Amino acid sequence: MWIVNNRKIFYTFSGIMVLISILAMLVYGFNLGIDFKGGSLLEINYIQEKPELMAINSVLAPLKVDASARATGEKGYIIRMKSLIESERVGVIKALSLNNTFKFEEKRFDSIGALLGSEAAKKSVTSVVFVIIAIVFFIAFAFRHVSKPVSSWKYGVVAVIALIHDVIVPTGIFIVLGHFKGFEIDTLFVTALLVILGFSVHDTIVVFDRVRENLKVQKNKKFAEIVGESISQTFTRSINTSLTVVLSLLVLYFFGGEITHNFTLTLLIGIIAGTYSSIFIGSPLLVTLEKWQNK
Repeated sequence: MWIVNNRKIFYTFSGIMVLISILAMLVYGFNLGIDFKGGSLLEINYIQEKPELMAINSVLAPLKVDASARATGEKGYIIRMKSLIESERVGVIKALSLNNTFKFEEKRFDSIGALLGSEAAKKSVTSVVFVIIAIVFFIAFAFRHVSKPVSSWKYGVVAVIALIHDVIVPTGIFIVLGHFKGFEIDTLFVTALLVILGFSVHDTIVVFDRVRENLKVQKNKKFAEIVGESISQTFTRSINTSLTVVLSLLVLYFFGGEITHNFTLTLLIGIIAGTYSSIFIGSPLLVTLEKWQNK
């Protein structure tokens, strides 16, 4: 019951996190990767030692390719640039050797046009919106026999509020990381958001389902008490389930490849936020709706 009784504290904390995330979006904007804005990506690995990042930036600056270099691994760099024609690409490759002082191997080179990037961005937004709408209908259908004291469609509304929280918070954190650390929002980030939505709604439905079962057998209790008991009954399960996933993601983050780091970090942030919202936001909101309804 302590979660339900102190729900305003959790609402306030989540409200602050969402507000900070929205302010970050407005102030810093989205640091989009080449998947969305188009451009070229070059990954290289130096054979012996690698030059300093400052040296890389200084030799690329005169080429006017809007290069942004980031170290990867012990001897590598990932360089993001505008879309290059072949002559520009050759110039970049030549410059990165610093007058043949440093030998390197080209691991990959990707180039995406602005039109394809714009199309990918639209499809990504559509995917997230479609998933949220589908979840609303699913929850409304699954809880169609629950009509008192809170209607079935309100379960869906509450789930969506929790899901919006789970999308905005990781996005806000990544925008801040993008501004200060150069992290980019790409299609892997959107994929991670979709995974987070699925995980979060699963956690939310577990609690809602327990509320539904308790409503059948505890008809004389107040709705707030039933919700409080339902949270208590599923609390350990939710935490343990999330903890096993978080531990797996931590191993993947520290021992996995460089290319999956941002994807793994997004999942870590989102699953923690999703677990929090399912327990401390979603179910208590049912009690708040019921009290507003009674007034």
